[in-house]
Amino acid sequence: MGQRRRSREVALQILYGMELTEFSPDEAIPSHFEAMATNDGRASDALVLCRPFAERLVRGVYLHRQELDRMLTAASQHWQLDRMSIVDRNILRIALFEMLYCPEVPPKVSINEAIDIGKRFGSEDSGSFINGVLDHILGRLQHAAARQEPSPTEKPDPASC
Repeated sequence: MGQRRRSREVALQILYGMELTEFSPDEAIPSHFEAMATNDGRASDALVLCRPFAERLVRGVYLHRQELDRMLTAASQHWQLDRMSIVDRNILRIALFEMLYCPEVPPKVSINEAIDIGKRFGSEDSGSFINGVLDHILGRLQHAAARQEPSPTEKPDPASC
């Protein structure tokens, strides 16, 4: 399993716990990594390596949760967020956060990772549900980006470069 995949899975576990306990990231992140430490109190190398990206995801989802939830609600026809499973809801939040705020991760990678994680941790229908919602959002994002780009015949304003 890749480091980024492990980071996403750890972020999902932390966000899941945060929903149950109402902890903030400042409480939940250290608590999770302490619980995952070995008997001698040390974290495995894999866990240490995945922590920075996992923490970025958890803090990002927490900070932008209202925006993410609005977009997910608009994209998931006939499904309110509170009717979704905690697992699916948080997988969607993580992937959407990546799509919006992690330009180094291609959106299709975020979607594929979310689908795979949904299949592993969610229900039988999680993968297809997650795929449908995120594909819908990606289409909207691409359409919005295309409308904002100057046409090939327009010359950019030199002052904006």
